[in-house]
Amino acid sequence: MVFPMELLKLADWLLCQLLAGSCYRAAMRVKNYGFLITNAKNPSFRSPPSSQAHPQPPQSPFPPVTKCSLQGRESETLVCDIHGTLLRPQSFFPYFMLVAFEGGSIFRALLLLLSSPFLWVLGHDLKLRTMIFISFCGLRVRDMESVSRAVLPKFYLEGLHAHAYEVLASAGRKVVFTSVPRVMVEGFLREYLSVDDVVGTELQTSGGYFTGLVSGSGLLVKHRALKAYFGEKRPEIGLGGPSFHDHLFISLCKEAYLVTKEEAKGSAGSVVLPRSKYPKPLVFHDGRLAFLPTPLATLSMFLWLPLGIVLAIFRLFVGIYLPYKLAIFLGTLSGVKFKISGSKPTKSDRRKGILYVCTHRTLLDPVFLSTSLGQPLTAVTYSLSKMSEIIAPIKTVRLTRDRGKDGETMQKLLSEGDLVVCPEGTTCREPYLLRFSSLFAELADEIVPVAMDAHVSMFYGTTASGLKCLDPIFFLMNPRPCYHVQLLEKLPRELTCAGGLSSHDVANNIQKQLADALGFECTSLTRRDKYMMLAGNEGIVKEKKKKLF
Repeated sequence: MVFPMELLKLADWLLCQLLAGSCYRAAMRVKNYGFLITNAKNPSFRSPPSSQAHPQPPQSPFPPVTKCSLQGRESETLVCDIHGTLLRPQSFFPYFMLVAFEGGSIFRALLLLLSSPFLWVLGHDLKLRTMIFISFCGLRVRDMESVSRAVLPKFYLEGLHAHAYEVLASAGRKVVFTSVPRVMVEGFLREYLSVDDVVGTELQTSGGYFTGLVSGSGLLVKHRALKAYFGEKRPEIGLGGPSFHDHLFISLCKEAYLVTKEEAKGSAGSVVLPRSKYPKPLVFHDGRLAFLPTPLATLSMFLWLPLGIVLAIFRLFVGIYLPYKLAIFLGTLSGVKFKISGSKPTKSDRRKGILYVCTHRTLLDPVFLSTSLGQPLTAVTYSLSKMSEIIAPIKTVRLTRDRGKDGETMQKLLSEGDLVVCPEGTTCREPYLLRFSSLFAELADEIVPVAMDAHVSMFYGTTASGLKCLDPIFFLMNPRPCYHVQLLEKLPRELTCAGGLSSHDVANNIQKQLADALGFECTSLTRRDKYMMLAGNEGIVKEKKKKLF
């Protein structure tokens, strides 16, 4: 009975807010019209001169953020908001959409999209409460934790305002006050921006689920929260946006600077923080959406979905059942951009196959390599769903992570023909290469490095915590997915184990060659690092034991 009563209270509150807002606006109009009528009857009233009939908006009492000095701030305290200050997008709607889609479901995302026209006419507080309710009602707390850890940081980093971030980074102590839910921003602010404390709106939970309602304290009011946090002490620096509430907020600081809408838009990307200046490298992230889901972009996605599903099934059918040349022709005709560079290597040892060592972007890497070579290959993988094995147009063999057994398996497969291996052990979306396993270097002398790269515009074709069987479908659902297969020269004998090098040296050398070919950066991160960060596990799919009858 508690939850239905909360819903009734929310409905009552919404009705009061809507009625109160409507009455207030009506009263203000009556007041304004009454003022004009009264003065029209008063002959002593003089209208302002034409130059003042439409007065220019008053200049802001605070200087722009670009005027803030960055020197000597190490011992000073800075306060700001993430919404409208640290982030360039003026609306927080896209980030609520990410929570609704990635943490909830496609139906929750559709409901939030359908509410967007009504959000335009609501005041700030009511709009925020509505988005919170739709995005969080019934959402599991652990799903929100996953989204805040693995999905949101990518979009926050891409939306950072360069000048505001530089000022934030120059301060010794950083405290963020925000009216958006604290659970949406705290993880990113602490881990990536080294913020000392985050004060935001708290949400109600019940039994591991969000109720969709804010706590009893209500939405956070920034200037009041700042007074309660610091007391009589005034922080040295305050950053704010152009809203009246932000003016009140930063007026309590010794120095105050504004991030205006014009500065947030910037010119020629001057306010966009480049990847090279990210406070922490973005190597891993999760989620299906590859774009910032603004209302218009999300609407485009939903309109594309029916055609995208049909197109993905068609592309899948073409790749599985048709000959290579015809598959490339029809795939390109359907919108798949397929680039092939390099020449097919010649085999010097007829008794043993060539080992193709690939970078790992999606599960379709071996398939696109096989298509580009025009010959069937065998691919080895550490984990693959049953569905992926069934629909794979090439032979796939699952490894056990037992070095001895896996070595024997790969040796046997090489004696039967050419083999594809992805020594990173897992996919990576960003321009980085994970540490290569050195097992493959011990098994073959004929090694061909292959630089694979994939680009998408709407959906990512990889996941760490979602259903892996849908990865190929999501990749092929993109309007124009792109794959680039670059065949490098076969490794000289002196750079293999047969030439006297250790397997680790061979693996590191190939990793560097592939990184240089793609313009990527080598890392020492592993599959385990990725899954521990994104999914909280080691990414190992345990086989279910068959029941004996």
